[in-house]
This record gives sequence, C-alpha cells and structure tokens, in this order.
Amino acid sequence: MEINGANGKRSDDTVFMTEALIEARKAYDIKEVPIGCVIVQNGEIIARAANERVSQGNVLAHAEILAIGQACKKIGDWRLEDCTIYITIEPCPMCAGAIIQARIPIVVYGAKNPKAGCAGSILNILEEPRFNHKAQVTSGIMEEECAAIMKEFFQRFR
Repeated sequence: MEINGANGKRSDDTVFMTEALIEARKAYDIKEVPIGCVIVQNGEIIARAANERVSQGNVLAHAEILAIGQACKKIGDWRLEDCTIYITIEPCPMCAGAIIQARIPIVVYGAKNPKAGCAGSILNILEEPRFNHKAQVTSGIMEEECAAIMKEFFQRFR
C-alpha cells in the first residue's frame, strides 16, 4: 500500500473502508448494529464480516472477531502479521484485544466509539506500550459515512 502524507493514510484506505461499509449495511438490513469489517493482505480482501450478535445469539459475534476467524482459517495461522483490518467503528475492548492477540499491525477505522472505543476514546489498547504487540492506528477514514449509518440505525430501531 502506498502511504500518502504524514497522517499515515494509505491511498486505498477509502476503497477498503467502502467494503467494510458494505458489510455494515448487511448488518443494518438484518437489524444488527451496523458494524462492518474487512481484513486485507497484500492488497486483497481475505476476510469480511458484519455484526451477527443478535442473529447468532452470541456476544462474541462482533464483525472483527468473525473476520479475524475467517482470516486465520484462510491463511492457516493465528498470526495475521502482514494484514490490515478495516472497521467502520472504533473497536471495543474485546475486539481490540483480539486484534492485539492476532498480531494485526495496522488498524484503520471510520468513526469513534465514545461509549466503548478502545483505540483512544476510552482506552487505547491497540497502542498500549506494555503489551508485546502494538498496532498502528489510523482513524477517521470515511468517518461521516460510518457515523451516519450508526446514527440512522439507532434512530430507527432503538
């Protein structure tokens, strides 16, 4: 991926965040909280998922957790050391922990999560220096679009 400027934004961040938003829309359409995620390796999407907590009746069925599971299966390893994860919303503590455990080095997310975000809003698990692994975080990619689908969902369904 090509880096554009000092802010760390890669030239195809918008392309992959658009794909994550497609996943978020799938969640929205089945009345799940609209969070989407894609995992990219060598410029190709190797995993994609939408939230499925309600559908699966499983608190662990966050988009990030599902996508990480798919990516591990696809490459045959629990270490995703050469991958980038794109998430429409700042990851929660569980998902941030899974990202660290999977050794994903680059995290790109759209909108902040002021109630549960652990990439800077409440905590910053992803860049915590005491862990044996840290991730480079880029936020605000397609932020308005990512925030808008969440706002629309909560106004309509909750």
